[in-house]
Amino acid sequence: MVRIAIHGAAGRMGQRLVALGSAEPDLQIVAALEAPDHPRLGEDAGLLAGCGTLGVRLGSQLPDEVDVVIDFSVPAATERIVAECRRRGIRLVVATTGLSAAQQDALRAASAEVAVLWSPNMSLAVNLAMKLAAQAAGALRAHPGGTDVEIIERHHRFKEDAPSGTALRFGEIIGQIMGLHVARHGRQGAVGVRRPDEIGHHAVRVGRNQEAHDPQPGLGAHGGQHVGAGGCQVPSRQAAGTVRHERRARPVGARRLAAPEQPDAARPGLRAAAGPPAPDRPETPANGQPNVVGQKKPPQGGWVGYNS
Repeated sequence: MVRIAIHGAAGRMGQRLVALGSAEPDLQIVAALEAPDHPRLGEDAGLLAGCGTLGVRLGSQLPDEVDVVIDFSVPAATERIVAECRRRGIRLVVATTGLSAAQQDALRAASAEVAVLWSPNMSLAVNLAMKLAAQAAGALRAHPGGTDVEIIERHHRFKEDAPSGTALRFGEIIGQIMGLHVARHGRQGAVGVRRPDEIGHHAVRVGRNQEAHDPQPGLGAHGGQHVGAGGCQVPSRQAAGTVRHERRARPVGARRLAAPEQPDAARPGLRAAAGPPAPDRPETPANGQPNVVGQKKPPQGGWVGYNS
């Protein structure tokens, strides 16, 4: 029996993890954690998640008997739980996005002492799309007409960070392979000619329960989230292929998050869900301001993936 603590248990994803984790016969939800001033502290986490009485109340203190912490929270809270898990030697799954460069460094440092699985998106379909995008990037990186990469992502109106961590990860994977090291977050006004070494990021926020990531590796650049190779035309418009992921519900597998089926799951090291090791990434800059990404040496450690 694997004893699980859900950090951020009152959030949308946290509630879903409580519900799914409680249905797994070999998992036990032993803690549901939130901020000390959360208005629903003391309520039964199962009732809050809509799965019936669980006997675990929403609290703010990590108990002693925990095997794995799953973190779906906010960056400041992630920073605290990473330090706590490192101090106590508890395995950690981190899916919180928007981490600063310093917070990412702290997570990497913790992975030297405890097993850490870190990914901006835990969906099997998203990680498969990342692998397909990597293959497309490899095929297009030497295109004689040059290749432009624009990433457009859509999320529900409750999403608090932009671009999403998933969109940034797509950019990191593609940029690392194609040598594109400048991230441009939106465009407005007289921005000048597009730089050949940049990746454009654009965020859409609409509705209640939507997520879409459309890396479109192909020829041309016309809408969607895509990679476009210039100079190749078909009648009346340019051509583009599509690698698309879209989700309208939240069928997240709690078992996949809590106990990834790896023979060395308890060994210290940093693991990712898919793609090559993530390069170091600085904090997201202001809209329209380029920044250099993917320049530092990728972290060393036990990078493994669900579909590696």
